[in-house]
Amino acid sequence: SCTRVPHFLCLPLRRLAWAQGKKQAMSMLGGLFGSVCTIDVTLDAESNRKTAPLGRDRKGERAYIYTDGEDVAGTAVVSIRPGKKLDHQGVKVELIGQVDMLNDKSSSYDFFSITKDLEPPGSMYESKQYKWKFGAVDKQNETYSGINCRLRYFVRLTVLRGFGSNISREIDMVVQNLYPQPELNNTIKMEQ
Repeated sequence: SCTRVPHFLCLPLRRLAWAQGKKQAMSMLGGLFGSVCTIDVTLDAESNRKTAPLGRDRKGERAYIYTDGEDVAGTAVVSIRPGKKLDHQGVKVELIGQVDMLNDKSSSYDFFSITKDLEPPGSMYESKQYKWKFGAVDKQNETYSGINCRLRYFVRLTVLRGFGSNISREIDMVVQNLYPQPELNNTIKMEQ
């Protein structure tokens, strides 16, 4: 029903709900009146940490480079609009390793995942900042971006909500593992 919505929005929202589903209609409604909170996640990196491009084209977005066994730490911020209340089922941060098939967007495989709970279920009335750290993380596979698939590591901050849709934000990182150059074995001779 449209009892809580201004009259001029009832018919467009009903049509949208009928045509595209109730979830998108509620998303549109939430967008008109603004969200109760915004979230952000950043990686704590030294000023001299190198970056690498995320895509195949070597242009555009860049991310910090990490290696196998290195700590991954950062800051998460949940900003609540003044005078608002956010009911949630918890706040968590995840470090995820994922393989995406680029031809099939619904096909992705999480081969690695670590989760830390930052806040238990409850209500938030003011903005909060959280420090998080995943110590000595085993990152055996390197970041890869090919024609058909992509292997990526990223950190996802999620505010779990009971009835509304979850709020999440992701930040990518690049994994490059450096190995010593193999020794040349000159003792093998080919017959001629």
